[in-house]
Amino acid sequence: MIEKYYYGYDEFRVDVNQIASKVKNENFEAIIGIARGGLLLTQFLAIKLNLRDVFTINSILYDDMTKKESGVVFNIPDLSNYKKVLIADDIVDSGETMKNILEVLQEKFPNIEFKIASLFYKKTALIQPDFMEKEATAWVDFFWEVD
Repeated sequence: MIEKYYYGYDEFRVDVNQIASKVKNENFEAIIGIARGGLLLTQFLAIKLNLRDVFTINSILYDDMTKKESGVVFNIPDLSNYKKVLIADDIVDSGETMKNILEVLQEKFPNIEFKIASLFYKKTALIQPDFMEKEATAWVDFFWEVD
């Protein structure tokens, strides 16, 4: 049986404040949330950082429970007027989704500095967030998925 960790709202609120304090002096011009898991973090960070330019991006790595050969990235926003953008997601697990998204964004917008913020990360991920709060050592049940 997989060990599970319940991640509740009160803990989330504390972690958002921690991440916001880490990134507040970075002067991001916009924030992108990875749909769907990263959207709540994106909204809270946008408010904390007073960012009005908020975007979403989608990536699909799984069909139901079956992993695809490669991820599909779509709903790419026009970021051509920005120099520094924060990408937010709930967890960097294998890192494949984030790696795919970052590659697509860097190819399309080579002059933008992208940084990654995540609530959870795994040390074994292909890519590590620039700003993170907790190492995922169990399956994380996020309150917005299970409540």
